Amino acid sequence: MEYTEICVRGTALRVPSLEVDGRTIVVSGKWLKVATPKEEDFQEGEIIRDPTSVIQRLQNEVALKADLLTFSQKLTDTIPRFEFPCTWDSVAAIPVLSFADWWNNRVSGYLRKDVRRAAKRGVVVRSSKLTDEFVGGIVKIYDETPIRHGRPFWHYKKGFDAVKRENSSYLERSEFLGAFLGEELIGFLKIVYVDHVARLMQIISMDAHREARPTNALIAKAVEVCEAKGCSHLTYGKYRYGKESDSLTAFKSRNGFEELLVPKFYVPLSVKGRLAVYMHLHRGIKELIPSGVLRSLRQFRTSTYEHFPLARKVI
Repeated sequence: MEYTEICVRGTALRVPSLEVDGRTIVVSGKWLKVATPKEEDFQEGEIIRDPTSVIQRLQNEVALKADLLTFSQKLTDTIPRFEFPCTWDSVAAIPVLSFADWWNNRVSGYLRKDVRRAAKRGVVVRSSKLTDEFVGGIVKIYDETPIRHGRPFWHYKKGFDAVKRENSSYLERSEFLGAFLGEELIGFLKIVYVDHVARLMQIISMDAHREARPTNALIAKAVEVCEAKGCSHLTYGKYRYGKESDSLTAFKSRNGFEELLVPKFYVPLSVKGRLAVYMHLHRGIKELIPSGVLRSLRQFRTSTYEHFPLARKVI
């Protein structure tokens, strides 16, 4: 059996895999084994050209024990093309018509004020190479705090070599933008160009310089760069996680991101897979938990990490 390394919640894991039609299909999960194209958001071209051949290979590879195959269509291909069980995946995207369109029509006056504030406070955003000096700046940002967004931060105290290796993925079609205050790197983002779409793989800034609004300045520069590159969209992960909006969704909305819905297919490969789809468990247990309960659990988690430092070590 072949194995491939993937990253799950900031941790590198080796999982079973197989090659089909030039794509690496990885199988992960505990009680439900889910097969999916490796890092499909960052793969160029059509992800799965012939689902039938992938399904047959997965079913023939008994050792993989895959229960479910899941894959999405491209951002610019929003009409379902296959007759498999399908849901709609939420994507946060800025349609890049021009920087002027984004600046004048897609963001509020408060966002424009924040970008101007960054400039007034001396924040300069520029394209950067992944040099050792830049990696050192990323390490400093990562190690500023062990908690971000109310949960343990995946990249905290990873070390220089791991940070450099992880940020070197897709380097031949990536671009780094750094937000500098003087000579200090206080924020950065990484764009991976996928066909004609620019995908934000990561964006992060230092909490200590939050009032200087480096993150807003980075997004503004990214839109400018995307226009120059002729990209159709700039994406930033999902628009919403779960059933309702949260603070991250609100942040994306303020910065001009919109929700685009993309077909995502779930193909049962076993009795367990068929049962999971029938009981609506294929998208995770969280989908069955009422929104109010989830919100309370998140608030409890955040409070626990803020008030009990020892809990930060339990991830």
